[in-house]
Amino acid sequence: MRKLIWLGCLSYLIIGVAHVVGGAILEQLMEHYGLTYKDGGQWIMNQFLGFLVGVLLAPSITARVGKRGAVLIALGVLTVSEAAYSLLLPWGWMLAFAPLAGLGFGLTEAVVGAMIIDMVKNGKASAMSRLETFFGVGALLIPIAAAYLIQHNVWQVSFPILAAMSGITFVLWLTMSFGELDNQLSFIPRGADGEGDKETAAALEAHSEGLSGFFGYPRQALPFLLLSALFFMIYVGMEMSFSNYLPSILIVRSGVDEASAAAVLSLFWGTMVLGRLFAGVLADRMGYSRYLIIATIGAAVVFILMALMGQLSWMLVFVGLSGLFFSGIFGIALVYANALIPGMTERTTSLLVAFGGLGGAIFPRVTGWIMDQFNVQSTLWYNSALVLFMLLLLAAMLVLGRRQGQRSRMAGERKASR
Repeated sequence: MRKLIWLGCLSYLIIGVAHVVGGAILEQLMEHYGLTYKDGGQWIMNQFLGFLVGVLLAPSITARVGKRGAVLIALGVLTVSEAAYSLLLPWGWMLAFAPLAGLGFGLTEAVVGAMIIDMVKNGKASAMSRLETFFGVGALLIPIAAAYLIQHNVWQVSFPILAAMSGITFVLWLTMSFGELDNQLSFIPRGADGEGDKETAAALEAHSEGLSGFFGYPRQALPFLLLSALFFMIYVGMEMSFSNYLPSILIVRSGVDEASAAAVLSLFWGTMVLGRLFAGVLADRMGYSRYLIIATIGAAVVFILMALMGQLSWMLVFVGLSGLFFSGIFGIALVYANALIPGMTERTTSLLVAFGGLGGAIFPRVTGWIMDQFNVQSTLWYNSALVLFMLLLLAAMLVLGRRQGQRSRMAGERKASR
């Protein structure tokens, strides 16, 4: 099991690099092709459309080719796509390969994450926290590497580095033995591991009680589920827009050079990694809802101050704080949503991650358009408005969540009394 977790961590490190590498060298890419921010946003959007498809297809691909086969397909597609990027093909081809790259890291994230949740019997939260930390490490390291490559005018080497890392990980998944886990990693019909059966049973029970409303979810849970999906869409879209355009914002607003701007992106991901080391402990101690409220309010305050104060020193402080406040929102919100809709873990997780991918596809495109049509200041106020809207959604989620929790407890008491 230890070998599987560590290979999963390596896979998540690759995903972290793949998520952030585009933003780290976006300025150089636009200059090379003579593009606008809108065009750069289209490239990022295409990647996240592919990410969305990969997440949605993950359960059906895993059911057909097994867990190991699905990971091999995902990493193979990612390796080929990054190798194609390395050639700096005409821009139309770069846009065409972008959805394939997104599909590769989206499918990898969904399959490896579900694999760890399914197969780790003790310490699931600790194992998932380790995966998320390695995601952050990958997102932290690539801007540092990109800054070094930019200084030496070889920024395009970022793509073959990622292709090589992905290819090596592909070979490890192909050749490594996990002992008694090998049978579970091979082809298993859907539901044979028990998780699918549990969710099917929960859906049938809800239906038999006249509560089934949407893919087996109880009707009373649908408003909370919808708000959760919108929250994830805006959060991931916000995070990806900010991280991908942060170097450009610093170059335009604070006058830093390109290499330094790429390096500042590592400050954001560095504080994200630091925050993720403690987010689970803090959330367990203070409660999921209180943690989410504090983190989202903190992020809103930081982004408003970022829009008001443009000095480089303050920007560095706010970038670091934004990483700390953002660090646990995704994971804790995912745990919170699943806790309030029991028996639907796999389905709820896939749905919320998919909406996050949709936000990651749409919002960078919108941000690029705002950068072109208006200015950096308008972009920062736009980001602040998004975080405030996130806060409103979260408040509504928590109100509905409290009611949903009461219903779940009452349903549990009814079952216990039967």
